[in-house]
Amino acid sequence: MSDQPLLRVVRGTPDDVELAALTAVVAVAATASGEEETPASSAWSARTTLVRRQLDHGPGAWRASGLPR
Repeated sequence: MSDQPLLRVVRGTPDDVELAALTAVVAVAATASGEEETPASSAWSARTTLVRRQLDHGPGAWRASGLPR
């Protein structure tokens, strides 16, 4: 390891509790990946399947209404 500290107080005189809080925040920020993990979703749990799609109108609409989309 290097002889230089990871954190350096530039101004003020923090006590041990404040330094511990700062160290904890920096440690958590360093390990965070920046991406939130999203659970895998499937077609069974999709909310869009609960909503009826818009019905088309015009010539041949009755025939197209029976076709899967």
